[in-house]
Amino acid sequence: MRLLIQRVTRAKVTVDGKLVGKIGKGIVALVGVSHSDTEKDAEWLAEKVANLRIFPSEKSEFDRSLLEIGGELLAVSQFTLYGSTKKGRRPDFIEAAGAEFAKNLYEEFVRKATLTGLTVAEGVFQAHMEVELVNDGPVTFMIESKA
Repeated sequence: MRLLIQRVTRAKVTVDGKLVGKIGKGIVALVGVSHSDTEKDAEWLAEKVANLRIFPSEKSEFDRSLLEIGGELLAVSQFTLYGSTKKGRRPDFIEAAGAEFAKNLYEEFVRKATLTGLTVAEGVFQAHMEVELVNDGPVTFMIESKA
């Protein structure tokens, strides 16, 4: 699995003009699933996001975790994280998992993140979403469970 995470001051997701997920200070996680991923990948990433020290304290810019600051997580499925642009002009998605498999692991990631104690908001799987966010820093990281 692959996450692109951004530290934000606020974020929201709308589908067809309707608000479906909204957070204040926290992390937006764009979640990609490959066909070789497992529930262990989802669990590892949920723990990583909850405990990764990317928020500031008085001592350091990167000293506190999402759990420590009481922040929120906005999870958004994004199969294009496994798109390849190496050949030609059109991306291919050979590495991306099929919809049913990806949905199950995406939902497992959300479930495991919730079990860490995080407040989790979501987008809508396979919907055309509009994601608005204010990136704080900017701070952005790519996290891969297979790395």
